[in-house]
Amino acid sequence: MKHIQVKWLYLFVLSLIWGSSFILIKKSLLGLSPYQLGALRTIITALFLFVAGYKSVKQIETSQWKWIALSGFLGSFFPAFLFAIAETEIDSAVASILNSLVPLNTILLGFAVFRIASTRRQVLGVIIGFIGTAILILKGAELNPGQNYLYAGFVIGSTIMYALNVNIIKTHLQFVKPLAIAAGNYVVIVVPAILVLLFSGFFSAKTLENPHFKMSLVFVTILSFFGTALAKVLFNKLIHISTPVFASSVTYLMPIVALTWGVLDGESFTLLQGFATLIILLGVYLSHKRQR
Repeated sequence: MKHIQVKWLYLFVLSLIWGSSFILIKKSLLGLSPYQLGALRTIITALFLFVAGYKSVKQIETSQWKWIALSGFLGSFFPAFLFAIAETEIDSAVASILNSLVPLNTILLGFAVFRIASTRRQVLGVIIGFIGTAILILKGAELNPGQNYLYAGFVIGSTIMYALNVNIIKTHLQFVKPLAIAAGNYVVIVVPAILVLLFSGFFSAKTLENPHFKMSLVFVTILSFFGTALAKVLFNKLIHISTPVFASSVTYLMPIVALTWGVLDGESFTLLQGFATLIILLGVYLSHKRQR
């Protein structure tokens, strides 16, 4: 009974944290460029994870490091920049909804690349999910003619990378502890992130004198600690005390939190976009519902 209650608490907290990540990215961009934000997010998260998981890195075998590295770049490094670039043109709420494509792409790539079998219901879920995505993007472009909705492609690209990362971990890193994977990821990607930061103009007078600079640092630190480092630990714990299917339910709740933040921040959202959101979530639901 205790585990039943605790798993719902973890699910709620994770939904709140990850659903808030998109508005934190938006606010961080007021004083930082997308490249500075992506680099700082990676570096700060690395510091947190090194403190918590330094000893666990020693457990990673030499033959596993190539998969750890690939996992790090696909699951953390590139998406940190791509989401930031995307939110320079599209609303944070829309980015969060498009992020719901991760489980659909996981199934699609699992079948196409990793030869993991899929049911008809899962395939139907993928098709429905992509229909909803098309409606959301087309309506968003119509509603916000000043925004370049081609930038939605950066979010979709990130969801494909996340999906590849999930399949890589499942196929090649199944017996490596989650904390070791997370810490190992950032051992690999922290140096490239430092190089990006050095060449991003972060230490220039233009950046340091920006009136939003200090608050942007606050927002990106909150994003790094809660939205990345802590969330990874909580998600792994949720899987441990429940099931992967239950843990994936966070996908349903994240957009609700992100939409709430977006509307409170003045972002526009129509009934048709809401309908497109429901279509995407229906696709996610079908893709995870077990075949009877």
